[in-house]
Formats: sequence, C-alpha cells, structure tokens
Amino acid sequence: MNSFTRWLILAVLIIAAIACYSYGSSTGLFIFIIIGAIFELAFWFGIFSKKSNHSNP
Repeated sequence: MNSFTRWLILAVLIIAAIACYSYGSSTGLFIFIIIGAIFELAFWFGIFSKKSNHSNP
C-alpha cells in the first residue's frame, strides 16, 4: 500500500471517529460512542503499525 492511500485511510478513520463521537454525545446513543472508539483504535493501530522488512539478506 502506498503512503498516500495509507494516509487517506487514516484520515477517513479519524474523521469517522469524530463524527461518531459527536453524534453519540448529542443524541445520547451509546452505540455510536463505541463505534467511534473502534474507529479511533483502528486509527491509532494504523499510525503505530510496524512495516515489515521484506528484504532480509
């Protein structure tokens, strides 16, 4: 996956998390807060994921 696609996916994940948090807090639906947390966790795991090095000698 090239870096542009990776950063685009991460941006979509964090925007989706913020949107779910916002909707969940305004309507009082706890499920959207949970979904927002899942999106945020996916974002943070995407940021800190280790790239595998396929060029082992």
